[in-house]
Amino acid sequence: MFRRIRRLIRGFFGLWIEKMEDPVLILKQNIRDLNDQVPRMNEHIAMVKANVTLLENEATRLNEKSRVLQIKIKAALKAGRRDIALNYATSLEEIKEALQSNAQQHQIAEQAFQHALKVKQAFMREKELKTREAMQAIRDVERAKWQREIADVFETFTVTGINQTHDEMVARAQEQTAKDHARLELALHAAGEEEIQFEEEVKQLEANEIVAQYERDLGIAPDEPESPAPQAETG
Repeated sequence: MFRRIRRLIRGFFGLWIEKMEDPVLILKQNIRDLNDQVPRMNEHIAMVKANVTLLENEATRLNEKSRVLQIKIKAALKAGRRDIALNYATSLEEIKEALQSNAQQHQIAEQAFQHALKVKQAFMREKELKTREAMQAIRDVERAKWQREIADVFETFTVTGINQTHDEMVARAQEQTAKDHARLELALHAAGEEEIQFEEEVKQLEANEIVAQYERDLGIAPDEPESPAPQAETG
């Protein structure tokens, strides 16, 4: 009893695992997974591009501050306020350092953005290739399944199951046909003999009649026996 239950459980799990490992289902899931990666990749690229844009905006703002400070330094020097010019110069140096750092970060961010675009391009090529291969494999599996179903249908059209009775009945039919044919031949043969015998008797009668006529013409016909006279009725 326990052995049977164990076999049933093993068979159930084996069927479940086989169903889970269905190549068509797995390939379709792979296609969905590839498609799901595209939005995430676009989101990542958008974040990288946003960082590039922020650095460019920051560089623009720093350059504007640098331009304004340079004007203020010149104005302070013209006004004889070298101390103020020194303060502006200190701020200008800080802005130059910030611009240098911004330029480095912008270069790295731009490289990251270009790399992300190349990665997406390569991914999309690979995705299209994998999708085509998967769809072709799915079509092949479905075509093979259809062919298998057609083969199963045609395998049901078999004559092996009736061979024994078929041969036996054919033999009986041929035997019955032979018997009926033999009976017909015998019947035809018997009918032919009766007809021939009848024709012979008719010819014999005709010949006797011809000879009797010649005998009467020649007056040598044998006397015919007289018919007895009818007796008179007594009252």
